[in-house]
Amino acid sequence: MKPLVTFLLIAIAFLSGCKKNETASNGSAKLSIYLTDDPMVNVDQLLVDIQGLEVKVEDDGVDSLGGWFRLNIRSGVYDILKFRNGLDTLFATGQIPSGRKLQKLRLILGNNNSVVVNGQRFTLVLHNGETEVIVKLEGSVIDELVPGQLRFWIDFDANRSVQQKSGQYVLRSQLKIFSKGRSGEIEGRVLPAEAKPMIMAINGSDTATAKPDQEGEFRIVGLSSGTYQLFIHPTANNYRDTTINDIIVTHGEDTKLATIQLSR
Repeated sequence: MKPLVTFLLIAIAFLSGCKKNETASNGSAKLSIYLTDDPMVNVDQLLVDIQGLEVKVEDDGVDSLGGWFRLNIRSGVYDILKFRNGLDTLFATGQIPSGRKLQKLRLILGNNNSVVVNGQRFTLVLHNGETEVIVKLEGSVIDELVPGQLRFWIDFDANRSVQQKSGQYVLRSQLKIFSKGRSGEIEGRVLPAEAKPMIMAINGSDTATAKPDQEGEFRIVGLSSGTYQLFIHPTANNYRDTTINDIIVTHGEDTKLATIQLSR
């Protein structure tokens, strides 16, 4: 083989290898994040000022962001209680480097937070003035629909996030991260709706809550697999508490219960 031809072949092979490496290093994955809620008793609205959302991936020592990537969201005030009973909204999207493990999530809050109780609005003060909420991410809370498309859910636990201290309401955001593919659900209906029940799914120390809609229907999402006790606590019209035992929850499945009729 002539020296010039040999040189050209080597050069082509080298450039082809560079091209492949460039594609691998610049590859990206699409991330979608949904927002849902655990409800509160006797609260009309929980209005949270969300200004940003970031995720941290493994730092490759090259990018200047320390592994943090800001996602696309609609910044502003969200009525968190609208997302109860398994309802959710596509909250954030973005591109992150493929092949790098997701490690943390950072929620950035503004100061325009409030809570509406019995029709009256109260200012919601951030705990210690903290405008950032950071949560660790585990691989088990992330769904990969197809290669390069990731998603997970943020469950904003309203009941645990809002506290009353020294005559004022304080927001100390409690977030739970889960995936639909690696968690289960319980859904059903509680009648009569006039009982205004709160529903708790209990598995050891793990408790999730739901507040039925006007038709009495409820759904509790993001549950680990296991055996649950369902505790129904009516808050109006002198209906009695009801407990249902031995409810089996399996990852990726929806456990549907028969209609639950409360009595006085």
